Amino acid sequence: MRLAIVFGGESFEHEISIVSAIALKKVIFCELIYIFCDKNRNFYLIPTPEINSKRFSSGKYLNDTKLTLKQGGFYFKKLFKESRVEFDAAINIIHGADGEDGKIAALFDFFGISYIGPNIEASAISYNKFFTKLYAKAIGVKTVDYEIVSKDNRNISLPLPVIVKPLRLGSSIGVSVVREPKEIEYALDTAFEFDDEAIVEPFIENVAEYNIAGCKIGDSIRYSIIEEPEKELILDFEKKYLDFSRTAKVYEARLTEIRHEEIRKNFKLIYEPLFEGAIIRCDFFLIKNKIYLNEINPNPGSLANYLFEEFNSLVQDLAPSLPKRKKITVEYKYINSIQSAKGKA
Repeated sequence: MRLAIVFGGESFEHEISIVSAIALKKVIFCELIYIFCDKNRNFYLIPTPEINSKRFSSGKYLNDTKLTLKQGGFYFKKLFKESRVEFDAAINIIHGADGEDGKIAALFDFFGISYIGPNIEASAISYNKFFTKLYAKAIGVKTVDYEIVSKDNRNISLPLPVIVKPLRLGSSIGVSVVREPKEIEYALDTAFEFDDEAIVEPFIENVAEYNIAGCKIGDSIRYSIIEEPEKELILDFEKKYLDFSRTAKVYEARLTEIRHEEIRKNFKLIYEPLFEGAIIRCDFFLIKNKIYLNEINPNPGSLANYLFEEFNSLVQDLAPSLPKRKKITVEYKYINSIQSAKGKA
C-alpha cells in the first residue's frame, strides 16, 4: 500500500503539521509519500528518507519536485510529459486552516482523490467552535455554557473565571484563562490576533478530562483507549507542539465499565455519519458525573496514533474502505428533449 501524507498549508498551525507528518514515519509501516503544501499553497514532493523539519525552515524544499493538483491526483513534469504521483489514498494531516476548515477536502473531492480525513461538512462544523456547539446539541451531546464575542462586541457576561479561545483555531494558540476583570482585555486582544471572533466558556478548576479517538471501518467503529491526559492549567502551545510528535503509547484511564461505555457512546454520536473516513479525537469533560464534549479534533496531532494499540493496521484497514463518492452521470436528457420538442437535432 502507498499512502501520501499531505501536510503544511497556510495556517497558524503550519509548523505543527510538519512535526505531525514526520511523526507518522514511526507508526505507519508501508510506503509513504510526502506532499508538502507551503505557505504560498504550492505543492512539493518531498523525498521520504530526507524529510526533517529543517528542510522546511531553511527553504531547502524549494529544490524538490513541484507538483500540480488536478483531476486524478498530483502531477509533476518530466522532459516531454507529465507523470502522476501514484498512491492508494492521501492522509490529510494539515492542521488548522486549509486542512481542518474544508479547503483541502474540497480539492480532494473535486479532483477525485481518495483521502483519510474529515469531509467538507465535517470540517466546517468542527473548525468553528460555535458550529460544534450547535452540532453537539442537535445530536444530544452535552457541552458547557458559552458565549461568542467579537472585535465589535467584547462584552463577557459569564462569571469569572473563564477561558477565552479564538473561534476558529486549535493547538491552544491564542487561548487564555481569565480570573480577574483586569485580565479580560488582554485575553481578548490575544484571541483577536488570530480570529475576529472568540468563544468564552467557564473555566472549571481540576476538571476531569478524557480523550478518545477512533474511526469507522466497515460497519463498526474502532475505538482507541481512553486517556486521562496529565493535568495542567491548560495545554499551552509549546506543550501541544511536543504533543503533536507523540508516538509512545499512553496508559488507559481507570474508569468503570459504565463510564467507559458512556464516553464511547458520546463519541459514536459525534462520529456517525458525519466524520466517516476520518480518524478523529474527541476530548470530554466529566462534570458532576455527566459527560460533556470539550472539543472535536478532526485532524488530531499525528492522528492520535499513541492512543491505539495497533495504529498501523488501523490506517491500512481504513484506506481501502473509505466512503465512496457517488458518481453523477450527466446525459443531457433534459436539453435534448427540449431540442427534440422544438424539432431541432
